[in-house]
Amino acid sequence: MEIMSSVCLLLLLLSLLVASALSANEEAFVGVNIGTDVSDMPSPTQVVALLKAQRIHHVRLFDADQAMLLALANTGIHVTVSVPNDQLLGIGQSNSTAANWVSRNVLSHVPATNITAIAIGSEVLTTLPNAAPVLVSAMKFIHSALVAANLDSKIKVSTPHSSSIVLDWFPPSQAFFNRSLDPVMVPLLNFLKDTGSHLMLNVYPYYNYMKSDAYFSMSYLNFTNIPIMVTESGWPSKGDSSEPDASLDNANTYNSNLIKHVLNNTGTPKHPGIAVSTYIYELYNEDLRPGSISEKNWGLFDSSGMPVYTLHLTGSGMVLANYNTNQTYCVAKENAEKKMVQAALDWACGPGKVDCTPLLQENPCYEPNTVIAHASYAFDAYYHKMGMADGTCDFNGVARVTTSDPSNGSCIYPGSGGRNGTFKNSSPLAPSSNTTASGCHSQYSNDRIFFSSFIVGLIIFWTVVSL
Repeated sequence: MEIMSSVCLLLLLLSLLVASALSANEEAFVGVNIGTDVSDMPSPTQVVALLKAQRIHHVRLFDADQAMLLALANTGIHVTVSVPNDQLLGIGQSNSTAANWVSRNVLSHVPATNITAIAIGSEVLTTLPNAAPVLVSAMKFIHSALVAANLDSKIKVSTPHSSSIVLDWFPPSQAFFNRSLDPVMVPLLNFLKDTGSHLMLNVYPYYNYMKSDAYFSMSYLNFTNIPIMVTESGWPSKGDSSEPDASLDNANTYNSNLIKHVLNNTGTPKHPGIAVSTYIYELYNEDLRPGSISEKNWGLFDSSGMPVYTLHLTGSGMVLANYNTNQTYCVAKENAEKKMVQAALDWACGPGKVDCTPLLQENPCYEPNTVIAHASYAFDAYYHKMGMADGTCDFNGVARVTTSDPSNGSCIYPGSGGRNGTFKNSSPLAPSSNTTASGCHSQYSNDRIFFSSFIVGLIIFWTVVSL
């Protein structure tokens, strides 16, 4: 995949996902998926604390974990729970099994927990074909249990699909569903239409371009009024040597632009103002996931709740503004060797291009006149100038991250009172115990991203005027 045409692919992606009958007045939302393949998984209460701090109001669980649902109670957060694929066959073959599932995982938690949707399996048609014949039955059985509890108007039922179910991707007006899936897709779309539910799609431009316009795909089957929801989309922030496009810059650019595009209800030139709500994959890096390094690095945060990178969200509201909450600072370690601290201080005020004038005599941060105090100010200034990127609070092991504001008296630290998220490409990466720290951004990254955006913009324009 060429990075020139993929790093900002979300714009093209959402231009193709014009399959909605939603009112232009209905606001789209950005939510997050919460995976749990984490060796040091935070407790449910810690997860909820992060969600609150980040003002995340929509989450999707890959199961119906009882502890997580209890922790989400009385928060107002909209929750999508899931029937795992390994439970699908039982539910799809038994109305009573479906009713028991709803009783245990939904009725015992509402209304305290704001469950608003149930996802039946995930990518069943492409990953679990033997369950495809019972997929719609499972959806209907779950829905019937909701009807019996008078919850069907509040809790919608759908199933996330891989975007690969759509074939013949270009031009978009010729896109159509894999016709071999018609025996499932036709009754499934009828169910979504009758119940007012969304068609859920998982979209991963990192692996493949979005090769479809789902609107035209549905229109071929005479369905034109079913809204679309993107249940998974994102970009990995780290990869191995064979995955150069899995990087902090690309993940930051993709997710930042995706969030802005969704929250602004931008839509497309042909369908402006159409809401396409989207769940970002995912909240945490999942270090226990099998596969390549990139598979483990889709998260916005690490397991400690630290942002993996700083989202650029100016003008898009504060949802998922991970540079603005969970305030952290970078300070010198008290027990660090003073010579090493002094060397790191000299680097920060020199090659690191930190403004160290507040440390001069008679200036606010001169006192206390110790190398630890002066280094802490310089380290924190560098850390926040670099957007708190991974690897920028190390300084050869003499620095650490803290949540305690080190400001004192008239000496106000750069990270105090809010983070500016400013990244200076002219500044080199701080000395680190790992010379390949992921916080190191290429000085050419902004130019590449700008050029990529320009190229994708031309693609969008050409696509739209060709329809």
